[in-house]
Amino acid sequence: MEFLYASEVLVNGLMAGVMYSLVALGFVLIYKASGVFNYAQGVMALFAAMTLVGIMEGRVPFAHLINAAFGTHVSSFGWTVPALLGIALTALVMVGLGIAIEKLVLKHLVGQEPIILFMATIGLAWFLEGLGDVMWGADVKTLDVGLPQGISETAETLTNDWLGYGFFIDRLDIWAAVIAALLVAALVGFSQYTKQGRAMRAVADDHQAALSVGISLQFIWIMVWSIAGFVALVAGIMWGTKSGVQFSLSLIALKALPVLMLGGFTSIPGAIVGGLIIGMGEKLFEYFVGPLVGGATENWFAYVLALLFLVFRPQGLFGERIIERV
Repeated sequence: MEFLYASEVLVNGLMAGVMYSLVALGFVLIYKASGVFNYAQGVMALFAAMTLVGIMEGRVPFAHLINAAFGTHVSSFGWTVPALLGIALTALVMVGLGIAIEKLVLKHLVGQEPIILFMATIGLAWFLEGLGDVMWGADVKTLDVGLPQGISETAETLTNDWLGYGFFIDRLDIWAAVIAALLVAALVGFSQYTKQGRAMRAVADDHQAALSVGISLQFIWIMVWSIAGFVALVAGIMWGTKSGVQFSLSLIALKALPVLMLGGFTSIPGAIVGGLIIGMGEKLFEYFVGPLVGGATENWFAYVLALLFLVFRPQGLFGERIIERV
């Protein structure tokens, strides 16, 4: 029976890992195109989720500022928007955000050191977080796009028939796993087998060299930031549905760091594998070792594992080993 319970912990850990991987995917895309870690990816997921809630509930953007400036009491347009239409409109907003980032920030930093781009993404993160609060309010929001939630009776019945023990698996986690698999397959195909995907990798290697062979840096950055914005929207939907749309949602970026260190900063499949390892490892470690050390090992297990990888395999499981001759 203990083996079956540990198996249930393992399965739930893998499901949690998929949720981490959805955030890590956005980091990988930006890194492959610009060679810099995008600190703002977690906040982009928060901003996308806040925007989706605002659109679906018919909220008036910047209502607090409007009311303060004109003495009004507006808060809503008085209508609601269906989930699919809300997702489509939010995706357009994230594409527009990607275009704005390229126009206002990135095009002024072509050829700069990676640390400069990294610092720019830190500033972008704080700006987006403040913009989201001003636009939609800082209150905790409930997000419901119609995804099934709660314990899956099908999974419980099947595992009970096969193993004599019913697994408790959240239906939202199952949907997240399916969506993540489809998203990864699409991104891998795009990166490996399309002209734009190859151009994206060339830009990551050397901005100036890419420009010299006719690759439009502006187009690539707009494209990649738009795709990363869409990935952030998917992650925001999953995490927002699971735990509510609130400030802590942006902190999932911190858990994505160990995922990237394990999978490799340049590998889309590595983001998924790294997430699965982190999710599975932290749940099993908490189950077997947590009681011996007082619990709460999920708070630090991922970072210790990432530290070991940095020492013994800094490029990650799927990352590229880069050798520079000097």
